[in-house]
Amino acid sequence: MNHSTSPERPTVLVTGASGGIGRAMALQFARRGCRVAVHYRGRRAAAEAVLAALEGDGHQVFGADLARPEEVARLWGQVTAAMGRIQVLVNNAGMFEAHPLLTTDYAAWQSAWERTLATNLLGPANLCHWAGQAMAAAGGGRMVNISSRGAFRGEPDTPAYGASKAGLNALSQSLALALAGQGVYCFAVAPGWVDTDMASASLDGPQGAAIRAQHPLGRVASAEEVAAAAVFCALDAPAAMTGCIIDVNGASYLRT
Repeated sequence: MNHSTSPERPTVLVTGASGGIGRAMALQFARRGCRVAVHYRGRRAAAEAVLAALEGDGHQVFGADLARPEEVARLWGQVTAAMGRIQVLVNNAGMFEAHPLLTTDYAAWQSAWERTLATNLLGPANLCHWAGQAMAAAGGGRMVNISSRGAFRGEPDTPAYGASKAGLNALSQSLALALAGQGVYCFAVAPGWVDTDMASASLDGPQGAAIRAQHPLGRVASAEEVAAAAVFCALDAPAAMTGCIIDVNGASYLRT
């Protein structure tokens, strides 16, 4: 799907593109000549600002709460009606909510798990259903799911987050097996800490030094670095890489 060798401008749907990693991906996809569907949940003004910053033309903004299955279906229908076939889906939207086991009551525990799984796993799974069927029918496509090092390292204060990202990895690999024969390739990118607005409270707070000390680079990853890995998977990675999980955590967690 290298744009330089294809007359078609790929259409890319990036969820959670109103800021952070999603914004960086949208910018990089546009720079590569893609048309970008910029998804947001509640931050329309921020999404419009991303749209205004994109190089080229043909980009559009779409709002939806991906935790609601009917809104996933509506989003897919709106994007395809407005922009045509989607060659690349990037599931980036997610949430991170603390719910440590020993200090969270049962009702709050259930609520945190329901919200987190609905947003981080079921929403992407539902979008993959639409994308997988459409891409297989069209003869190919790519899906990139943004996971986390927490899927491997564990998340003691946000266990639903860690579980949702582990599920996203398994989903990516299951779909890679199911869809390779149809020319649909699936990848996961697993960052650790990333320097975004969402992480700024932790990185700038009392635990910031300890977080940076985990990283041999002496810093956490930038949104642009994570985006570069995702764009590579979406546009340049060889087909033989389908099913891979790419760690982008600055060697802060090494798995075997």
